[in-house]
This record gives sequence, C-alpha cells and structure tokens, in this order.
Amino acid sequence: MVVKRLRHGALTAVLLTALVAGCTTGDGEGTDTGREETRQSTGEPTGPVLAVKIDNVSAARPQTGIGAADIVYVEQVEGGLSRLMAVYATRLPEVVGPVRSARETDLELLRQFDEPTLAFSGAQGKLLPLIDREPLRAVPPGKASGAYFRGEDRPAPHNLYLRPAKVMESVGGGPALAQTGFRFGAAPEGGTPQNSRTVRFPAARFTFTWSEQRQSWQVAMDGTPDRTTDGKTLAPATVVVQYVRVRESRFHDVRGNNSPYTETVGSGKADVLRDGRVHRVRWERGAAQDGTEFTTADGKTVNFARGQVWVLLVAAR
Repeated sequence: MVVKRLRHGALTAVLLTALVAGCTTGDGEGTDTGREETRQSTGEPTGPVLAVKIDNVSAARPQTGIGAADIVYVEQVEGGLSRLMAVYATRLPEVVGPVRSARETDLELLRQFDEPTLAFSGAQGKLLPLIDREPLRAVPPGKASGAYFRGEDRPAPHNLYLRPAKVMESVGGGPALAQTGFRFGAAPEGGTPQNSRTVRFPAARFTFTWSEQRQSWQVAMDGTPDRTTDGKTLAPATVVVQYVRVRESRFHDVRGNNSPYTETVGSGKADVLRDGRVHRVRWERGAAQDGTEFTTADGKTVNFARGQVWVLLVAAR
C-alpha cells in the first residue's frame, strides 16, 4: 500500500507501520525525538523533517552530520557528478555540511513530506521562485540568521555548514519518517547473497561492502572508504538502488551545463540490499504527495532493515 496524503498535513486514514529504531552511525550529539513503531493516522500533521543538500565532490569530503540522517538520497547533478540530500526525521546533529545548492529534482522528492524544512546554499535564479511556491520551508543562508557558518578547513564553496538547531527545534520522529512509505521489519524471503555492490553515476562511483560484524553496508566513494569528520564510517543498514528516468531540466549551471531532472514519481525496478543479500523488487510512487512502495514479484511489501537508508537514484537503462 503506497502511503498517500492530502496536502496541508492531512493524511488518509491508514495505519502506518513502523520505523527505524536507531541509525547505524552517528556523528556528533543530536536531539533524539524517538522512533515510534506504529501510528494510527489522525488527520493531523505528522511533524517536521529537515532536508539538507550536501556537497559530494572529493573536495567536500569528509562530510559532517550525515551519520545522523535517517535517509540519504543520492542524486545526479551536472557533469554526471552526485549530490546528497540528507533527511533528518528522528534526530538533529549539531552540525551538517558542507551545504550546497538545491535542484528541481528536490522539489518533487520532498512533496512526500508535510511541509519539510529545506536547507540549501542557494539555487539557480529561475528555480528560486519555484522553491518559494512549494509547500516547504526554505532556509538558505539569507533566511536563517546565525544558522550557517564557514569552516576554515577547506576553501569555499566546500566549507558552508549548518547548525540545525538554529532552523528548527525538533523533528517529527517515526510518524514523519513514515511518509516515505518505507516499511521496516523482517527481511523478505529469498534474495541473492551479495557482499559488495558498486553503483555508478556518469562521473561518480559508490561501493557498498557488507559487514557481518556491524550488520551494515560500509560506504566507499570513488574508491575511497567514506568517513565523517569525527572518523566514523558511513554504514547504512539498507541500500536501495532505484532505477529512474533522468532527463534534462529547464535549468543550467553557471557553466551552461544542463541540470538533470530525476523523476521519482512513476514505477520501475530497484535492488534492495540488506543483511548481505540483494532483493530484486519493483518500486511505485503514484503522485508526488505519496511515499514510495517497494514490492516483490508476488506483490508483498519489502521491509527494510532498521537503521539508516541510502537511496541511490540511478538512470534506468
């Protein structure tokens, strides 16, 4: 069942199952709002989430605060590079970054949440009016006094950081995270053993290696094991390789390169990696207001492992 909602915070009357008991990694102390296992819809807003656009070129690594995210979306940007959108629903780290600019893809992706807060460094001039019309709270540096600062460890533009507590007091917990449509619980039957998986973008590469000891996937980017600034390894419990349509958008960067648009409404194939196995599944998202449903060939919902989820939005071939 795809999670469907009305705008302005009204949810349809469904029982939302459960979400994440705790992230596999964390960097820095955070405010933990608790992770609720079940929730009966009341028609009331589910509580806020914070989404932060994070730089992901080599000069931006190691990053800060990603380990505290509930979901990390990986998107293609100009030149075939990748950018991250970290979503915080259950706790806020002290600092997140480096923060970079938003893309049109983010707007459709964020519609699944009830009026989320989006932190970003800026956007293409013609995109800014679209962001302002979206049902979200936009907090670039000019609208969040004291929330952003420049670090001294690297040159601009790879040194802009956010203090989340300066833009919101708390996040909505399990009910807010449930809007994604993700379900957490026992592993689906079947699957194929897989200890390592490499996912390629035109100019970026991610490798996920299963750690039986940690019960998580160790992340490497462009061939280098990825750690946060406090030395902790990025290690999601579930990795989703979601095959989508990536097309040209109406926008370009300052060099004239077209900004790709990733379509996250629709349906297609996906690979779900959990517990050292890969499950070939189908994804479906009926409308931008809906969460995404992942099902097996016989129509059964695919549960994710409890912990952080990475979703890589990869162009279908």
